Amino acid sequence: MKLLVTGGAGYIGSVVVGHLLADGHEVTVLDDLSTGHRDAVAPGVEFAELPIAEAAAVLTPAFDGVLHFAAKSLVGESVAQPQRYWANNVGGTLALLEAMRAAGVGRLVFSSSAAVYGEPDRQPIKETAPTRPTNPYGATKLAVDLMISSYAAAHGLAATSLRYFNVAGSWRGLGERHRTETHLIPLALRAALGQGEGLTLYGEDYPTRDGTCVRDYIHVADLASAHLLALSASAPGHRVYNLGNGDGFTVREVLAAIEGVTGRPVPAALGPRRPGDPAALVASSERIRDELGWRPTRTTLREMITDAWSAMPTAEHA
Repeated sequence: MKLLVTGGAGYIGSVVVGHLLADGHEVTVLDDLSTGHRDAVAPGVEFAELPIAEAAAVLTPAFDGVLHFAAKSLVGESVAQPQRYWANNVGGTLALLEAMRAAGVGRLVFSSSAAVYGEPDRQPIKETAPTRPTNPYGATKLAVDLMISSYAAAHGLAATSLRYFNVAGSWRGLGERHRTETHLIPLALRAALGQGEGLTLYGEDYPTRDGTCVRDYIHVADLASAHLLALSASAPGHRVYNLGNGDGFTVREVLAAIEGVTGRPVPAALGPRRPGDPAALVASSERIRDELGWRPTRTTLREMITDAWSAMPTAEHA
């Protein structure tokens, strides 16, 4: 298939592009490089340095589908500057959907987020859980999901939304390189290297097995395989799947695994709980397992952290 990947110069998008190429697809990447990296785009891949709002300049009837990763995704920034998130994530996606409709491109896989569920009543979280996002970022992802549903109903769009929490690991050297880093594993790896401003452990009195928050992690290569499955199985309508590793890990378990992989201590200061931090967030993958046969294959912290460590650009790996 001939496919457009928006946000294909970012962490997840670039890994999915690599999997698409390995599967024999022809790929064009659209990315404004506001958070992505030009060198993450595979050699020979057509590249358009454009925002998603200008996807009409690229999309033609020759395309078979779109995989959509382009989004602003910093929760704190979304609270401080919600206008940027509504304009880019929602307004940009509306422009993308209109460009697809004009070109007659009827297949879409959307990188959504389990942040749409907010603070769930039950764990693990199923697709039937109430959607109650607690920040503008999650609200924009939910708005896009609702918009996609309406386009599927009105225009026959064949769409799949994939909702997941934390992504980790690397694939063929493609790892996390965020200009503003907020994710625990890369922050802790930097702390192990003596880089950054230090790591803070926010709360140790949660009702979990060691008092720290439990979070779901999925390997980026497993996430990529889910996108390819969703692409190949797409049919008119809008399907929603949660993705998770089947279990969660505490913050202390993550730090211990990083120390085991790197052989270095991870200095961390103890801080108070952050407002709105749930004790546990774990997604259920039963639906995509039953309907598409997807199962994560790299589910241990050691596998994810070993791969993340190998892709650290300044890691000495001593």
